[in-house]
Amino acid sequence: MIYLSLFYEFFKAGLFAVGGGLATIPFMKEIALKTGWFTLSQLTDMIAVSESTPGPMGVNCATYVGYETAGLLGGIIATLGLIAPSIIIIIIISKILEKFRNNKFVDAAFFGLRAASVALIAEAGVSVAELTFIIPGSTVFEMINYKSIILAFVILYFTRWCKPTKKLHPIVFIGFAALCGIIFSL
Repeated sequence: MIYLSLFYEFFKAGLFAVGGGLATIPFMKEIALKTGWFTLSQLTDMIAVSESTPGPMGVNCATYVGYETAGLLGGIIATLGLIAPSIIIIIIISKILEKFRNNKFVDAAFFGLRAASVALIAEAGVSVAELTFIIPGSTVFEMINYKSIILAFVILYFTRWCKPTKKLHPIVFIGFAALCGIIFSL
Protein backbone atom coordinates (compact mmCIF):
# COMPACT_ATOMS: atom_id res chain seq x y z
CA MET A 1 0.00 0.00 0.00
CA ILE A 2 2.92 2.39 0.67
CA TYR A 3 4.00 1.99 -2.96
CA LEU A 4 0.57 3.00 -4.23
CA SER A 5 0.55 5.99 -1.85
CA LEU A 6 4.01 7.08 -3.02
CA PHE A 7 3.02 6.80 -6.67
CA TYR A 8 -0.29 8.62 -6.13
CA GLU A 9 1.13 11.53 -4.11
CA PHE A 10 4.01 12.13 -6.50
CA PHE A 11 1.78 11.62 -9.54
CA LYS A 12 -0.40 14.49 -8.27
CA ALA A 13 2.68 16.65 -7.74
CA GLY A 14 3.96 15.85 -11.23
CA LEU A 15 0.56 16.48 -12.78
CA PHE A 16 -0.08 19.87 -11.24
CA ALA A 17 3.42 21.32 -10.73
CA VAL A 18 3.37 23.41 -13.89
CA GLY A 19 6.69 25.18 -14.30
CA GLY A 20 9.31 22.63 -13.39
CA GLY A 21 11.23 21.67 -10.27
CA LEU A 22 10.65 24.75 -8.17
CA ALA A 23 6.93 24.50 -8.81
CA THR A 24 6.94 21.10 -7.08
CA ILE A 25 7.92 22.66 -3.75
CA PRO A 26 4.37 23.60 -2.66
CA PHE A 27 3.29 20.04 -3.47
CA MET A 28 6.25 18.61 -1.56
CA LYS A 29 5.24 20.77 1.40
CA GLU A 30 1.71 19.39 1.17
CA ILE A 31 3.03 15.82 0.99
CA ALA A 32 5.17 16.44 4.10
CA LEU A 33 2.23 17.79 6.08
CA LYS A 34 -0.23 15.15 4.84
CA THR A 35 1.88 11.99 5.06
CA GLY A 36 4.59 12.69 7.63
CA TRP A 37 7.16 11.00 5.37
CA PHE A 38 9.48 13.96 5.97
CA THR A 39 9.48 17.20 7.92
CA LEU A 40 9.52 20.74 6.54
CA SER A 41 13.08 21.06 7.82
CA GLN A 42 14.04 17.94 5.87
CA LEU A 43 12.31 19.44 2.83
CA THR A 44 14.61 22.44 3.04
CA ASP A 45 17.62 20.13 3.17
CA MET A 46 16.27 18.10 0.23
CA ILE A 47 15.85 21.27 -1.82
CA ALA A 48 19.40 22.37 -1.03
CA VAL A 49 20.85 18.97 -1.92
CA SER A 50 18.65 18.62 -5.01
CA GLU A 51 19.65 22.05 -6.29
CA SER A 52 23.33 21.23 -5.85
CA THR A 53 23.27 17.78 -7.46
CA PRO A 54 22.73 16.75 -11.07
CA GLY A 55 19.20 16.19 -12.27
CA PRO A 56 15.84 17.86 -11.87
CA MET A 57 15.05 19.00 -8.34
CA GLY A 58 11.59 17.43 -8.20
CA VAL A 59 12.91 14.07 -9.38
CA ASN A 60 15.75 14.17 -6.87
CA CYS A 61 13.32 14.94 -4.04
CA ALA A 62 10.84 12.25 -5.11
CA THR A 63 13.60 9.66 -5.36
CA TYR A 64 14.95 10.59 -1.94
CA VAL A 65 11.54 10.53 -0.22
CA GLY A 66 10.58 7.26 -1.88
CA TYR A 67 13.89 5.66 -0.95
CA GLU A 68 13.75 6.86 2.67
CA THR A 69 10.11 5.78 2.98
CA ALA A 70 10.15 2.41 1.24
CA GLY A 71 13.65 1.54 0.07
CA LEU A 72 14.96 1.26 -3.47
CA LEU A 73 11.60 0.21 -4.94
CA GLY A 74 9.95 3.13 -3.15
CA GLY A 75 12.45 5.51 -4.72
CA ILE A 76 11.77 4.13 -8.17
CA ILE A 77 7.99 4.23 -7.72
CA ALA A 78 7.95 7.79 -6.33
CA THR A 79 10.15 8.95 -9.22
CA LEU A 80 7.93 7.21 -11.79
CA GLY A 81 4.90 8.78 -10.14
CA LEU A 82 6.41 12.24 -10.50
CA ILE A 83 7.51 11.90 -14.13
CA ALA A 84 4.57 9.85 -15.47
CA PRO A 85 2.22 12.84 -15.92
CA SER A 86 4.85 14.74 -17.91
CA ILE A 87 5.45 11.79 -20.20
CA ILE A 88 1.73 11.26 -20.76
CA ILE A 89 1.01 14.96 -21.35
CA ILE A 90 3.97 15.48 -23.69
CA ILE A 91 2.90 12.49 -25.80
CA ILE A 92 -0.65 13.85 -26.03
CA ILE A 93 0.45 17.43 -26.71
CA SER A 94 2.96 16.40 -29.37
CA LYS A 95 0.15 14.67 -31.25
CA ILE A 96 -2.26 17.63 -31.23
CA LEU A 97 -0.30 20.85 -30.68
CA GLU A 98 0.72 21.46 -34.28
CA LYS A 99 -2.92 21.33 -35.38
CA PHE A 100 -4.09 23.79 -32.73
CA ARG A 101 -1.05 26.02 -32.04
CA ASN A 102 -2.58 29.04 -33.79
CA ASN A 103 -5.89 28.60 -31.99
CA LYS A 104 -6.75 31.58 -29.76
CA PHE A 105 -7.93 29.28 -26.95
CA VAL A 106 -4.65 27.35 -26.96
CA ASP A 107 -2.72 30.63 -26.87
CA ALA A 108 -4.91 31.82 -24.00
CA ALA A 109 -4.31 28.55 -22.13
CA PHE A 110 -0.53 28.96 -22.51
CA PHE A 111 -0.83 32.54 -21.27
CA GLY A 112 -2.61 31.26 -18.14
CA LEU A 113 -0.13 28.42 -17.65
CA ARG A 114 2.80 30.86 -17.72
CA ALA A 115 1.11 32.94 -15.00
CA ALA A 116 0.44 29.81 -12.94
CA SER A 117 4.10 28.80 -13.29
CA VAL A 118 5.28 32.16 -11.98
CA ALA A 119 2.86 31.98 -9.04
CA LEU A 120 3.89 28.43 -8.09
CA ILE A 121 7.59 29.26 -8.33
CA ALA A 122 7.06 32.44 -6.27
CA GLU A 123 5.19 30.44 -3.61
CA ALA A 124 8.03 27.94 -3.57
CA GLY A 125 10.51 30.78 -3.08
CA VAL A 126 8.49 32.21 -0.21
CA SER A 127 8.23 28.76 1.44
CA VAL A 128 11.96 28.15 1.16
CA ALA A 129 12.68 31.68 2.43
CA GLU A 130 10.46 31.11 5.48
CA LEU A 131 12.16 27.81 6.26
CA THR A 132 15.63 29.31 5.73
CA PHE A 133 15.36 32.78 7.23
CA ILE A 134 13.10 32.17 10.24
CA ILE A 135 14.06 30.03 13.24
CA PRO A 136 10.84 28.81 14.87
CA GLY A 137 10.51 28.74 18.63
CA SER A 138 12.91 31.62 19.25
CA THR A 139 12.37 35.07 20.66
CA VAL A 140 11.40 37.77 18.17
CA PHE A 141 14.96 39.09 17.83
CA GLU A 142 16.55 35.62 17.68
CA MET A 143 14.05 34.12 15.21
CA ILE A 144 15.58 35.86 12.19
CA ASN A 145 18.49 33.96 10.71
CA TYR A 146 20.63 36.98 9.80
CA LYS A 147 23.51 34.91 8.47
CA SER A 148 21.27 33.23 5.88
CA ILE A 149 19.71 36.54 4.85
CA ILE A 150 23.10 38.19 4.39
CA LEU A 151 24.45 35.20 2.47
CA ALA A 152 21.39 35.16 0.20
CA PHE A 153 21.75 38.86 -0.61
CA VAL A 154 25.51 38.52 -1.22
CA ILE A 155 24.91 35.67 -3.67
CA LEU A 156 22.03 37.57 -5.29
CA TYR A 157 24.29 40.57 -5.78
CA PHE A 158 27.11 38.54 -7.33
CA THR A 159 24.76 36.56 -9.59
CA ARG A 160 22.57 39.44 -10.73
CA TRP A 161 24.37 42.79 -10.57
CA CYS A 162 28.12 42.24 -10.36
CA LYS A 163 29.31 41.99 -13.98
CA PRO A 164 32.60 40.10 -13.34
CA THR A 165 30.84 37.29 -11.45
CA LYS A 166 27.41 37.38 -13.09
CA LYS A 167 28.33 34.80 -15.72
CA LEU A 168 30.07 32.34 -13.41
CA HIS A 169 28.66 28.83 -13.35
CA PRO A 170 26.01 28.27 -10.63
CA ILE A 171 28.19 25.55 -9.04
CA VAL A 172 30.64 28.31 -8.01
CA PHE A 173 27.92 29.99 -5.96
CA ILE A 174 26.68 26.68 -4.55
CA GLY A 175 30.23 25.84 -3.45
CA PHE A 176 30.66 29.33 -1.99
CA ALA A 177 27.41 29.01 -0.05
CA ALA A 178 28.38 25.56 1.27
CA LEU A 179 31.76 26.93 2.38
CA CYS A 180 30.05 29.87 4.11
CA GLY A 181 27.69 27.45 5.85
CA ILE A 182 30.65 25.51 7.19
CA ILE A 183 32.39 28.71 8.34
CA PHE A 184 29.19 30.06 9.94
CA SER A 185 28.76 26.84 11.91
CA LEU A 186 32.21 27.05 13.51
